[in-house]
Amino acid sequence: MKDIRMSQEQLPKNFARINSFAIKAMQWLNGFAHIIIGLALATSVIMFTWLFFKDVFAAANAHNLVHGFLHALGTLMLLWSISALISAEIRYLQGSKLQVETFVEVVLVLFLRKLIVMPVQDASPTTEEIAIWVGGAFVLGLVYVLVRWAQEQQD
Repeated sequence: MKDIRMSQEQLPKNFARINSFAIKAMQWLNGFAHIIIGLALATSVIMFTWLFFKDVFAAANAHNLVHGFLHALGTLMLLWSISALISAEIRYLQGSKLQVETFVEVVLVLFLRKLIVMPVQDASPTTEEIAIWVGGAFVLGLVYVLVRWAQEQQD
């Protein structure tokens, strides 16, 4: 199979300045994008923390601690996901590669969150819906274990 990537030597010399400028502009934009991502993640930490305390306060006022606890726990799991993404962003900005493990962890936490808040939803989930979410969490758990095992084999 022929490699279709274009190397620096294949570019006409007249395009060298344009190519250099384009690369620098994309690097600058990528850096700017990561600053925006970082600010958005920081903002979401503040928002989810506020939502957690609001859930706890609402549970205390409604005198339904189990219902409120499950909602608050669901909010904390969202905060956990954001924390994992922030850690990944920090590692990326320090020069490390983004790891698949982080994204599998985030999706797994979101699946578990769904299972935790299912009992307190307005509509009762069907058996099929519960089975799909439990099965999905199980498969994601296996994927997570396999990814971690593969990383340990590489080290």
